[in-house]
Amino acid sequence: MASFNYTGRTADGRKTSGVYEAINADIVANRLAERGIIPLQIELHKERESWRQQLHYVLGLEAVSDQELMMFARQMYTISRSGIPLVKALRGLAGTCKHQGLKRVLTDLVEQLESGSSLANALRHHPSVFDRMFVSMVDAGENAGQLEQTFKQIAGYIQQDIESRKRLSAALRYPMFVVGALVVAIAVVNIKVIPAFSDMYNKFGAELPWATRLLIGMSDFFVNYWPHMLAALVLTAVAVSRYIKTEAGQRYWGRWRLNLPLVGSLIKQGSMARYARGLSLMLRAGVPINQSLGLVAAALDNFYLSEQIHSIRRSVERGDGLLQAHGQVRVFPPLVLQMIGVGEESGRVEELLDEVAYFYESEVDYDLKRLGAKIEPIMIVVMAAFVMVLALGIFVPMWDLLEIQK
Repeated sequence: MASFNYTGRTADGRKTSGVYEAINADIVANRLAERGIIPLQIELHKERESWRQQLHYVLGLEAVSDQELMMFARQMYTISRSGIPLVKALRGLAGTCKHQGLKRVLTDLVEQLESGSSLANALRHHPSVFDRMFVSMVDAGENAGQLEQTFKQIAGYIQQDIESRKRLSAALRYPMFVVGALVVAIAVVNIKVIPAFSDMYNKFGAELPWATRLLIGMSDFFVNYWPHMLAALVLTAVAVSRYIKTEAGQRYWGRWRLNLPLVGSLIKQGSMARYARGLSLMLRAGVPINQSLGLVAAALDNFYLSEQIHSIRRSVERGDGLLQAHGQVRVFPPLVLQMIGVGEESGRVEELLDEVAYFYESEVDYDLKRLGAKIEPIMIVVMAAFVMVLALGIFVPMWDLLEIQK
């Protein structure tokens, strides 16, 4: 039950106020009328937030994660299946929710549903939490009377997306750690180690080999011009960041990511799986094909692919078939085109898109397991080259000096 602040007047005209617990504001008004109080204002009682909660809200730490959203979809599936009234169920979820950001959203959903809004319209008021794809599926599920199945499909889609990102992060964690350690080692060697040996070699006036001169030159440049290097790095990062935010930059970045060595194929396969899974999900929910294509394009995190899917949508709206529209953009592999063609002919597009998604998800899992084996030799060669140049540049002159002294 929720708490409501009320203000009213008694039968003798005195103004009174207080807090009343009830399911909704209408019940509060009826109870006040039974006590002879004319309600003037009834509003939901909001507890004062602590300074920590306010700080989290300002810093954006209360943003609803995909994990929270998946749990919400699963809970809504269970609730819808059990037959519990939606308003009552959402109020219960809001009362037990520990995530303050999601709790605010659920409380607002309850208020909007009590005012007569549909669930899809209520979700639409929170675009930072529920994207267009989520809202459109809920809308289609409400209209078709299959809300519980819709939430089940949404939960499965989000879970698959989370697991794919976790596997990719796990595969890239070791290479990123090695690269970071290598950068730190190079910085320490240039700042501390090489200058000390350079001073020693200058005192002896020995002729230095090319490797030593290279290391000393790099070290001098690093020590003397590190502020300029840092400024150039920051300016480059800012310029690239601003360029990527432009339409041309997003298009170039999206296309370039698909052609990256080692991970480009992974990104493309993951995008194909997400596209096929999302389109199948939308079509199963009863969303029209043109709207489904637009929503799936918005759900992808690659602007270049999104543009291609919007092109497919325009072709479909002109009357082209799915196979013809997909073949025109020259992005999708032959397997996808074949499965879409068979599905279009047999009327089983959703089923075959699920098969495409499952195939590419399996390919991503397999390639992720091999990614470490591909990167490790490259890391070993880079580390070996660094150690070899360092050893030749530092120790060879020392051996020459020892020979001279003998």
